[in-house]
Formats: sequence, structure tokens, C-alpha cells
Amino acid sequence: MVTDTPLDLSPVAPPKSPTRSRRRSFGVLVVLAIAVLALISQGLLHSLNYFDTVDQVLASRSTIGTSEIRLEGVVKAHTIQRTSNGASFWIKGSGTNEVYVVVHGTPPQLFQSNIPVVVVGHFTTAHGTTFDGSQIMVKHTASYIAQHPVRVIAPNGSVR
Repeated sequence: MVTDTPLDLSPVAPPKSPTRSRRRSFGVLVVLAIAVLALISQGLLHSLNYFDTVDQVLASRSTIGTSEIRLEGVVKAHTIQRTSNGASFWIKGSGTNEVYVVVHGTPPQLFQSNIPVVVVGHFTTAHGTTFDGSQIMVKHTASYIAQHPVRVIAPNGSVR
């Protein structure tokens, strides 16, 4: 189609760059990234399960009170008493530090004297030394498998 008006071919100024919206988008992305990192780090920190040694616990009994902790120590020889609903025994730290433990539930098969264990539970009173446990975890190294290969059975039934 032909028109009588000439076309305006003079240069036109380019549109202004959207720097304000770019800054806003960048700011939103930075805030989101910080929020995601904060959530991930908090999740990881709260999912870690540390344990306290007998010595650490006895040194800070007033701050621990009756809150649930994981107590680590070595089972004192000749102190294990099996009961109808669990076991009781003494665990020791370094030196003469000892805690009396009463555990409700069946101890693991590897549970015995003179081995390191971690017991999940709480003290019965805020200043006492009797620890009420709900779970015993036996600590052992990978050398256990090498020394007792027929005792370690994989979930599929094969012997490792």
C-alpha cells in the first residue's frame, strides 16, 4: 500500500534500560539464596547427633539437668546386671568419673564389659548421677569385621 506521507526515518532514542528492575530482581535472588542457605545450614546443624563423655557431663551437671543427651563411656567390668526390662551398669570416663546407668529395652548383642558405648537418655534428677537410658549403641571399629567375619551378617543374609 502506498501512502503520500513520507516515512520518518530519523533515529529514535533507545528505551531506557530497566536497571531498577534488574536491581530488584538481583536483590530478590540474593535474599532467596541467603534464606535457602540459612535453612540448609540449620537443618544440618540440628541433624547432627553429638555425644558427651562421662567427664564432660559430670563437669557440667548443673546445666544439663534432666535434658536428653547421648552419654559416652566405657562399661565398667563386672557391673552389668540384666533385668526383666533391660539392664543396669556403670560406665566410666577417665580417672574415677563414673555414672550409674539403667536402660529400658534389650541391649544390643555386642553389649559387654570394657567396651565403649553411647547411651541415649537423661539423668533422673537435676543433680544425681543415675542415668535413665532408652537406647544403647555399641561403638566398634572396622577391625571388628576382620576379627569376626562370621558374626557380621548383611541384611540380605550373606556373611561379610
